[in-house]
Amino acid sequence: MDAGQSEDLLQLLKAVADENRLRMVGLMSERAYTVSEMATVFDLTEPTVSHHVSKLHSVGLLRLRMEGNQRFYSINEKRLATLKAYVNGIEKLPARAEKVKANTAWIEALEWNEADKKVLRDYTANGKLTQIPVKTAKFLVVLRWLVTKFQPGTHYTEKQVNTILGTAHEDFATLRRSLVDYGYMRRERGGGDYWLTPENEKTQ
Repeated sequence: MDAGQSEDLLQLLKAVADENRLRMVGLMSERAYTVSEMATVFDLTEPTVSHHVSKLHSVGLLRLRMEGNQRFYSINEKRLATLKAYVNGIEKLPARAEKVKANTAWIEALEWNEADKKVLRDYTANGKLTQIPVKTAKFLVVLRWLVTKFQPGTHYTEKQVNTILGTAHEDFATLRRSLVDYGYMRRERGGGDYWLTPENEKTQ
């Protein structure tokens, strides 16, 4: 297990290091739930459940599906499998953590303000997203960066979009849906084609 995997394991363990969040992982492994549904199941307030869900979602353990104004969360099986694999190989952790020097030259080359660049420095490492930001403002910065991976006027299949986003983070499904939900990309009804939102159609 290399230094990057060790850090990833640490973030995953921190996310599930709570009794309620562990129970939520089990619950959402069965089907998708809304925050209000989980609040009823666990006898917790919705803000408390939202806090726990944000922790799990930020490390990629949850998938988000939008239906109208409702948000449905379910377990990201692939990410959960990664956690299980890490735990099975926990005895292979290095005795001393190695410092991984991040290449931020691509960030500095962006003609963005310093605050937005800082978000990318905080949430990426060598061109890959280390975790999905919980705060909307920071998440939007990440989405703006992901948009730069696509060409204006070009139509992409869902598989192509997944492949491109997969180079940044393994939870490409959440990122793909978010690009559409926040208006950065358009999607053909039925999910056939995806394309960048033309400048004259943007609302944000």
